[in-house]
Amino acid sequence: MRERNNLILADYIANKADEKPDHLVITFEGGGVREDETRTYQQLFENGNRMAAHLIETGMAPGDRFASLVRNHPEFVECLIGASVSANVIVPIDPRTRGGKLAYTLNNSECRGIVCAFYSLPQVVEIAPEVPGLEWVLVLEDTEDAQDLGLDDFDMAQSFALVSERPAQSVDVRLKSVDDPMQILYTSGTTGDPKGVVFPNVRFGGAMLGGPMFLWEAGDRPYTGLSLTHGNAQLLTFAPSLGMDLPVVFSRRFTKSRLWDITRKYGCTIFNLLGGMSTAVYSEPEKPNDADNPVRMVMSAGMPQAIWANFEKRFDLKIFEMYGAIEGGMALNPPGTGPVGSFGKAPPNLEIRIVDEEGDECPPGELGELISRPMEGDTPRVEYFKNPGASEAKTAGGWLRSGDMCHRDVDGWLYFDFRKGGGIRHNGDFINPGFVEKVLAEDTQVTDVFVYGVAAASGAPGEKDVVGAVVAVDAERFDAAAVFAHCRAGLESNFVPSYLQVVPEIPKTASEKPQERFLLDRFAPDAEGVYSP
Repeated sequence: MRERNNLILADYIANKADEKPDHLVITFEGGGVREDETRTYQQLFENGNRMAAHLIETGMAPGDRFASLVRNHPEFVECLIGASVSANVIVPIDPRTRGGKLAYTLNNSECRGIVCAFYSLPQVVEIAPEVPGLEWVLVLEDTEDAQDLGLDDFDMAQSFALVSERPAQSVDVRLKSVDDPMQILYTSGTTGDPKGVVFPNVRFGGAMLGGPMFLWEAGDRPYTGLSLTHGNAQLLTFAPSLGMDLPVVFSRRFTKSRLWDITRKYGCTIFNLLGGMSTAVYSEPEKPNDADNPVRMVMSAGMPQAIWANFEKRFDLKIFEMYGAIEGGMALNPPGTGPVGSFGKAPPNLEIRIVDEEGDECPPGELGELISRPMEGDTPRVEYFKNPGASEAKTAGGWLRSGDMCHRDVDGWLYFDFRKGGGIRHNGDFINPGFVEKVLAEDTQVTDVFVYGVAAASGAPGEKDVVGAVVAVDAERFDAAAVFAHCRAGLESNFVPSYLQVVPEIPKTASEKPQERFLLDRFAPDAEGVYSP
């Protein structure tokens, strides 16, 4: 019999099921509209093995791919474990994905099957004729957001009960190595077609060891509303929780309005925020009990410098700021260690540089691209599925090329400025969107905000006008003049938005990253809901 390896998820769960079968691992909170769903190690082991047995019975060979198109459900975790047992590869897809992008992702990854939910089945039905390699569809018959479409209307669809109602069994793990692929996570495709990053089993296994590095403690209870289809929820919440036997809480999706009530109900001490999520939470109306919560630390990637100190004070917690990407690279700024606004320094096993276009290291204060590699000098490993050209370009010269424009201070602390091609240069100044978003978020008429740039009306090369996309508390009574006056009072003149764009919601990815392209599609200076001073 093969020896178990705790860097393989399947083996880790099997060992834990032997050691502490009744230990509560996960709670998927019901949000008041359904019962909470929980899983112990024994339940995860049994259900993960049920999924593996089903995959093997369908003829899925080691290395074959299948997709998931679901929100945060316990079945997603069981599919992840099932993939590790069966040596199949899961392709998690943001459940909001539809149309051409969904078809592209399924075709590019050559998925033979897909696990969806009743609410996402119509998206699968829509593109099925464009995905000839799709052989099977399993549907979670969840009642939330139920559609009129039933399973009988789509011959390929079968109930997930085929898996969940199987007799419990133990399946021999088919993996040969920790380096065998476990999943493919796709980039958002903001600058072209999405690229699939191949994750070996060891990447998840290594993340299970990360809790102490993030200053997690015995007795902590992590929480996230980020989608498990994204690397952050998996590698910075779920995996470290497993590694430290901490009971983790998930919401079906991110909720800023119930965030603090959830932490109070479940005693959550840590949660994760990304970029625009911080501003969205901060823009909620202040309440007398904001600081009355059990959270001691927020794991943040992209906390705007402008709201950092106020966020900590208002909610009585500390920010652990960090930087990372699904391809690799990491920097850490633990609470009380580095300056406010910095995403940190490289951990001991990593080397980071800021370089100019010629590859020369930039002096302090000068903008350049962030690149990284292992401290021992090995070339980073990045595999984009079926895209060797992009894989080689990502690690050209033996360094991981982030595409992020950053700078460092004289003490080596790193700061993010903008994504390559994504800076807002207005009247000769580079605009920091975080400062504009802070002022807009503090306006009582605004409940969510994202600031981006559009081609300058002046036509000046490289210049952009500033757009504040906002979700209004009451769109029908929105007083644009008052918001502009609020901005003029709180911002230097060059930072005041050129336009306010009132939208029903800020379109976002699975990682709650605002999707600028959809706002651009809706934007025109004379469009309904667009205001200028």
